[in-house]
Amino acid sequence: MTSFRELLKLLADAQVEFIVVGGVAAIAHGAARLTRDLEIVYRRTPENLRRIVDALTAYQPYPRGAPPGLPFKWDDRTVRFGTNFTLHTTLGEIDLLGEITGGGTYEQLVPRTKSVVVHGTSCLCLDLDQLIHVKRAAGRPKDFEAIAELEAIREERVRDDQRGSDSP
Repeated sequence: MTSFRELLKLLADAQVEFIVVGGVAAIAHGAARLTRDLEIVYRRTPENLRRIVDALTAYQPYPRGAPPGLPFKWDDRTVRFGTNFTLHTTLGEIDLLGEITGGGTYEQLVPRTKSVVVHGTSCLCLDLDQLIHVKRAAGRPKDFEAIAELEAIREERVRDDQRGSDSP
């Protein structure tokens, strides 16, 4: 089971620059979804790569689904020469994404984020419209299910805003 609280705190305390995307972002917007992993888009500067490596090393990151014993070294070089990593750690599952379909890189996504508190940690999260957009672009069946719920949340917010603006 993934400890979202501990993973998010670990990354924030290490000053990793990241954006929460995926299921945890949907939950942050009010979705009633279950997710097994933390998906983040991370900034790919040398300093940030070092922060990610340092933060996760003690938690034994290993490629999720890879057979045991695969030669895998978690270090700056590995992260620098890769982009997207789906990892299992002793804190649970984390997807480190250098870029995502329909959204791009950290730098491209930052303007489409909002600061939220997720599991007790303040962090950047995709805004609702961008989250819907990237889920649609991913095109997986589970994303289409999430889109329906996220669009309903968006419609409810629009109605709430309209009711608020109609007040004297």
